[in-house]
Amino acid sequence: MENKILFTSESVSAGHPDKICDQISDAILDECLRQDPNARVACECFITSNFLLIGGEITTTAKVDYAQIARKVLTEIGYDNDEWGIDGNNCEIKVLVNTQSPDISLGVDRFGAGDQGIMFGYATNESVNYMPLAISIAHDLVRRASELRLKKEFIGARPDMKSQVTLDLTDPHHPVIDTILMSIQHDDDLDEGAFKNYIQENIMKPVVNDYHLNLDFRVLINPTGRFVIGGPKGDTGLTGRKIIVDTYGGSARHGGGAFSGKDATKVDRSGAYMARYVAKNIVAAGLADRCEIQLSYAIGISEPISIFVETFGTNRVPNDTILLAIKENFDFRPQQMVTKLHLNKPIYRQTAVYGHFGRGHQELPWEQLDKIHDLAKYLSFE
Repeated sequence: MENKILFTSESVSAGHPDKICDQISDAILDECLRQDPNARVACECFITSNFLLIGGEITTTAKVDYAQIARKVLTEIGYDNDEWGIDGNNCEIKVLVNTQSPDISLGVDRFGAGDQGIMFGYATNESVNYMPLAISIAHDLVRRASELRLKKEFIGARPDMKSQVTLDLTDPHHPVIDTILMSIQHDDDLDEGAFKNYIQENIMKPVVNDYHLNLDFRVLINPTGRFVIGGPKGDTGLTGRKIIVDTYGGSARHGGGAFSGKDATKVDRSGAYMARYVAKNIVAAGLADRCEIQLSYAIGISEPISIFVETFGTNRVPNDTILLAIKENFDFRPQQMVTKLHLNKPIYRQTAVYGHFGRGHQELPWEQLDKIHDLAKYLSFE
């Protein structure tokens, strides 16, 4: 027991207060881009009991009703009841939006980076979507629970949910699930035993079966015994506060910059997406089993200041060969990243819950595997 190698990742549902804010920020970004592909958007939200604040810097020709978009997101998630923390139909919404600083705009207009910063991208062949296994399972648990609630099959559940998956990695080639924890907001008068049994039989087991993993894991459900007060009534929410949930569940490093509500001139977002795209193609091409890419930028300068590659000893060619392959096959200038990955299109609200990575390439261009053939040539590089 003491010698187990355990690793844990968590995810949260669309109804989590922080994720509500992420979705509203990205829904506003999408509407700006739908009308104006050149919109400059940095939108952030704060939410608490029956109150939402929308702020940030937005420069666009689009005509956007920010409050109406927020109400639509809230009611689609299921927040249409004061008792659950906020009613999207009648809650108070305050909008404090300014235009982008001309100092920042100057650098972006020159096709440089919109800010300084560091970004990371990661991929691993431990799962079919080239994502770490723990975060993939954690996302699927809250996704399935939320879908069942919206179908009205998960009786008594409310929108605010969390999952946590602990893997036993003592044998790295045969991971085992050690513990699954789920905290799910619920009605006050439910049958606790039936509720927990439903979670085990209709959420946990089906998801774990999809991964062909063990079913003898430890189960924890609402460990305090009660989770009635949740959503914005239980905790305030902020845009950009779930950055590890958004990325790799702690299996890889994070640059610190959040994604939601930012257009692609912000390299916090576009650089992280590009780094994931590169890392995923490197692993899929067989150059390494695991790959982490770090990029760094300076405001107003188009080329990255640095590109760093880490393969954790899983590389089949030297890391400097992989770095050469990256430099010869990928363009990290902000404008070129936007063009390559179609980042000026309204595709972002879907990313604001259940992770920005590891999803279908049809919806998210940075998940494409279109560089495998070009990169595989470096396996025989001398």
